[in-house]
Amino acid sequence: MARDGAVYACQSCGAVQTKWAGQCPACNAWNSLVEELQSRPPGALAPARGTSRAKGLAFEGLKDETPAPPRITTGVEEFDRVCGGGVVPGSAILLGGDPGVGKSTLLMQVAAEAARRGARCAYISGEEAVEQVRSRAQRMGLADAPVKLAAETALRTIVDGLKREPFDLVIIDSIQTLWSDAHEAGPGSVTQVRAAAGELVRLAKSRGVAIVLVGHVTKEGTIAGPRVIEHMVDAVLAFEGERGYPFRILRGAKNRFGATDEIGVFEMGDAGLREVRNPSALFLNTSGQRAAGAAVFAGIEGSRPVLVEFQALVAPSAYGTPRRAVVGWDSGRLAMVLAVLEARCGLSLGDRDVYLNVAGGLRITEPAADLAAAAALASSALDEALPQDCVVFGEISLSGEVRSVSRMDSRLKEAAKLGFRRALGPADMDGGNGMGAIGAGRLADAIARIGEARWD
Repeated sequence: MARDGAVYACQSCGAVQTKWAGQCPACNAWNSLVEELQSRPPGALAPARGTSRAKGLAFEGLKDETPAPPRITTGVEEFDRVCGGGVVPGSAILLGGDPGVGKSTLLMQVAAEAARRGARCAYISGEEAVEQVRSRAQRMGLADAPVKLAAETALRTIVDGLKREPFDLVIIDSIQTLWSDAHEAGPGSVTQVRAAAGELVRLAKSRGVAIVLVGHVTKEGTIAGPRVIEHMVDAVLAFEGERGYPFRILRGAKNRFGATDEIGVFEMGDAGLREVRNPSALFLNTSGQRAAGAAVFAGIEGSRPVLVEFQALVAPSAYGTPRRAVVGWDSGRLAMVLAVLEARCGLSLGDRDVYLNVAGGLRITEPAADLAAAAALASSALDEALPQDCVVFGEISLSGEVRSVSRMDSRLKEAAKLGFRRALGPADMDGGNGMGAIGAGRLADAIARIGEARWD
């Protein structure tokens, strides 16, 4: 029988139930409901204090003459770009990523560079000892940076220490290692993670200190713990990287003080992470002639144009069921493009194996990559290479129409800067900057150009 004031929280999704069950009704996880004690029923407000002299609710207009608070520029430009121009004082940032991707390395560089610029920075580790953190800083050449280090997991000790000594930027690595003595659950549980995040966010708002929380990632690629943490913080950043590639992508999934989907590009080396100022040159292979099955896509990631190569291979199937494999792009989008190529362009791909890869480990999500994927697939199926100086972009509809995309001028300027002279895209695309525009109103027109090698 449940005790008075007890609820049951799912350790997988954070859903709260009033009675125990073997399976969580929200996420269907087994044996994940753990008892929590609370002083009042869920959703109930705390009793009012001094209602006779309570201050009334004050409304204000949208226009305000108060200047925006100055941002803390860390000196790591790619990190500042994703944050919207720097870290806002009093904000809370959640950084997630796979184990070993370089989260601690990135934040050590951020703390060291910000401290060298005069910011008061603290790095609190719950996973490593101070000697381990110091050793990593020496290996990265950051031992002379005036960063305060601490190794602690007790939430009360951390909060009391941050209240005694003022800081501008505090890094907590990681939120899953913290525990509060006010709760009986173990470290890493939903109860502890939610309590620690809530207390640290309140501290950030009340003291005006920017706090960066490191979060572990589940097998599905989402930040572990209840989704309520992502709603509590001001920004959620994802640090991504494919195994076997030195490139790392810092992507903004949520940002209350800047644009979302902004990316920062880094390259992992022996001495830490190196910023990549020109990602297009990094993801492209400029040596030799372009082989059949390759198409350069002119995309937009956040506010910057990025050129990346789509690689496709269409081969006879050795088994009864053809195989479809894709890396760096949506598999559902690939199935749609294959269906349009077969139904609208007459390419027979139903009995052939199809492999599609985005070079460099970058993941593309925008629909403007449809035409580049289709061009790479057609180039491989027809064994006709696209010109070395041609970029491709455009969205494909189910009717086979090539639709217009946003910021075509920015895509063409980036391509021209890297030496490209032709662009295959929507019919309303205008040339410029020395670029020759090859417009295609329908996908069949673009595929006909590839098959006949008509590029003039």
